[in-house]
Amino acid sequence: MVIDLLKSHASVRSYTNVRLSTETVRELVTAGQHAASSHFVQAYSVIHLTDASVREKLGEYSKNPHQFNGAGAALVFCADFHRLQAAAALHNRSIDYSHAEAMLVGTIDVALFAQNVAIAAESKGYGICYIGGVRNSPAEISELLKLPEGVVPMFGMTIGVPAKSNEVKPRLPVDAVLHENMYDASHYEEILREYDATMETYYETRSSNRKHAGWTEQMADFLQSPQRPYMKEFLRDQGFNFD
Repeated sequence: MVIDLLKSHASVRSYTNVRLSTETVRELVTAGQHAASSHFVQAYSVIHLTDASVREKLGEYSKNPHQFNGAGAALVFCADFHRLQAAAALHNRSIDYSHAEAMLVGTIDVALFAQNVAIAAESKGYGICYIGGVRNSPAEISELLKLPEGVVPMFGMTIGVPAKSNEVKPRLPVDAVLHENMYDASHYEEILREYDATMETYYETRSSNRKHAGWTEQMADFLQSPQRPYMKEFLRDQGFNFD
């Protein structure tokens, strides 16, 4: 069942040496295109990395060489308003994508598109891993991939035959994320303490990379200071001024 497939997801860190064919990648991307899109703008593009030297550079820039060099297929997903600018030019017009709403539309569109690709891949028995490290060096990656103004590399994805299966991480209890009629934070302390205990057990008993840690402290550490503060300037350089 589809629900069972969705609930079985775990990121894959190591793959066998089986490569995905171009035809398979095209099939997965075509499935991805059938995701919902705000006003049907389809504000996304994806770069399939077939050149070993490009993969190597992506691995270096993203600080994920093992992922990019070892996967059966490597993709970079982009929010894309350059194609929409070309569409408007056919009518001797231009578009304004400098505002925050456009960035939100592009971000949501590419995320939905990518998740469809991920589900399609997993339905065929492959494993996947999202690579947020693409935003570690967005300018260098944009230059490497020749991304024009209006195109932003959002994240990567590796796909392949898993060399080993990882345990599924326990998610937050549904009562922590599902609200009825209005937002209710009154039960967070109890739920989060229980979730910390669940995650501590998971980290201490999983098959590899064991550690003693809860979820809340990790989130406090991670979000204590801004992440990738250079992204605002990079987005402005790509035409997203938020003015």
